[in-house]
Amino acid sequence: MRQISLLVADSQPVARAGLFSFFSGTNIQIVDFAQTCEQTVNKTMSAGPDVLILALDFPDGSGFDAAQRLRAKRFRGKILFFESAGRRDYLARALAVGADSYVLKTATRAELTEILYGLVEQLDAPEHMKRDFSGELRQVSTLMRKRREDPTNPLSAREAQVLRHVVLGLSNREIGLALKVSEDTVKDHMQNILRKLDVRDRAQAAVWAVRNNFIP
Repeated sequence: MRQISLLVADSQPVARAGLFSFFSGTNIQIVDFAQTCEQTVNKTMSAGPDVLILALDFPDGSGFDAAQRLRAKRFRGKILFFESAGRRDYLARALAVGADSYVLKTATRAELTEILYGLVEQLDAPEHMKRDFSGELRQVSTLMRKRREDPTNPLSAREAQVLRHVVLGLSNREIGLALKVSEDTVKDHMQNILRKLDVRDRAQAAVWAVRNNFIP
């Protein structure tokens, strides 16, 4: 198997140590580690790894911020989000800012190795990912490829508030608490948002928001 260069960006020492142990003595070489969003951008651009394994949370920003900045700087390597949460809205936003895939931290070494080689060699998703959310990856990616010329904002002020909270990953209940409205009211707003944006679910709505610079 060909050698893969890997940069690991995660603020948690246990996660970094675990990945180092995973790939020790294999053809997957960790060329550097990053612990902050700023380090992630600078070290990735300097090292130019085949794959960046990217966590979501950093003291100075988010993995979403780092991925977006790297793509703006024309980083051509693969970006793999590595997270403990499998929420579809996180998945949608990760892809919207330029990630290539998304894997849970519960993945085994064999599974993660298969995913990494699949990304670098542009192979089909492995079976365990197909069981998880590779279908959602395809659905969201398809939406992202649709070009929207002169996008407009058809949402009311309240619907816009709800959508911003969706992008942040909040559930209907959490949005209701934040906006001081009932969960049923949030559900009604979500139905209106999906209808007005002509999308199927909240993950696709989140993609629309990020891709059209609706969310700062």
